Amino acid sequence: MHTTSSSSFKIIAQIIAGFILITALFGCGSSDKPAVTSSGSGTPPPPEVEVIKVTFGQATMTQDLPGRLQAYRTAQVRARVEGIVEQRLFQEGSEVKAGDALFRIDARNFKAAVDATRADLEIARQTATRYQSLLAIKAVSQQEYDLAAARVKQTESAMIRATENLENASVPAPIPGRIGRTLVTEGTFVGRGDATLLTTIEQLDPIYANFTQSGADLLRLRQAVKAGKLKQAAATVQLVLEDGSIYPHTGNIFFTDMAVDPSTGAVSLRAEFANPQRELLPGMFVRVRFPEAVAENVIRIPQRAVQAGAQGQYVMVVGAENKIAPLTIKIGSMAGTDFIVSEGLKGGEIIIVNGLQKARPGAVVTPIGEGIAAPSVQVKPAAPTSAVAPATPATSNKPPANK
Repeated sequence: MHTTSSSSFKIIAQIIAGFILITALFGCGSSDKPAVTSSGSGTPPPPEVEVIKVTFGQATMTQDLPGRLQAYRTAQVRARVEGIVEQRLFQEGSEVKAGDALFRIDARNFKAAVDATRADLEIARQTATRYQSLLAIKAVSQQEYDLAAARVKQTESAMIRATENLENASVPAPIPGRIGRTLVTEGTFVGRGDATLLTTIEQLDPIYANFTQSGADLLRLRQAVKAGKLKQAAATVQLVLEDGSIYPHTGNIFFTDMAVDPSTGAVSLRAEFANPQRELLPGMFVRVRFPEAVAENVIRIPQRAVQAGAQGQYVMVVGAENKIAPLTIKIGSMAGTDFIVSEGLKGGEIIIVNGLQKARPGAVVTPIGEGIAAPSVQVKPAAPTSAVAPATPATSNKPPANK
């Protein structure tokens, strides 16, 4: 028993001694490094923001006007003769060429009519030829010969009509373009009473964009151009699609209505766009970016740089010591996707265009932009909040020597 108690006591003593040694080591390690406080040299640098320098320049004033797309040409394919549809010869939604056969109508009656009329024409011509020789010997009267000659012309007209009906039994495509869904099926009797609508063809390349502009705006711009305040802009327009993207092909304005619609006070315009990939479809809603005029010595800034608040629209300006402050501005016309500033900016200001979520009035930032050097901002470390005890010289565990 005495031996077991003595062993347990030694084990407990060793554990306590090891714990004291580990604690001492951690204490020595932490005492070698000064404590870093939240206000010390660990302060993060100022946030980076993208900026531009405000300058004067030339800008094309634009206006986004709502519009609808319309096919370049639209043709309704109708049955020109009576009969039963035997076969459809096209794939719905495919591209067809002018003259391609689309439907075949039962043509047996028309072939019989052509054969009968051809026989009548042959008889009429033979009769007229015989009467002509008999007229020379006074065997027939002039009146009888004239009736025979008229009969030939009448039969020739009937032959033309019968041949045309036979040809119309095969319904052709009147224009090239994309064909829509069929409105009749095989076995349908068409052409009785009126021309039955069979399908529709739309030519999509090029394609029209119809839009309107306020008559008052048009008059104001013309007066400004006449007075020399603005310059006449080119007649090319851009197309803004429903998802906000810009259509890669520009269009040309080739039609402007000569009168103002009294019900809306707007003028109708039409632009033509190339559509080789058939991306644009009739009926789509679009916005036509219409160039109004060219302005000289104006300031234009990106839309993303402008914010709205209780005091109106403003931008964030980087000032002295890279501190930011709001500056109220007044927006005029548009220049593509940019704003033209009419008041508030004088040129030379540094404004933030990206990173506005990091920008707070009075805060310090690091401006980054083309042609703008990023300043080196030095952060002074704060004074330590607690004094660190000076290191004491190490003492020896040996007893002092006897003098």
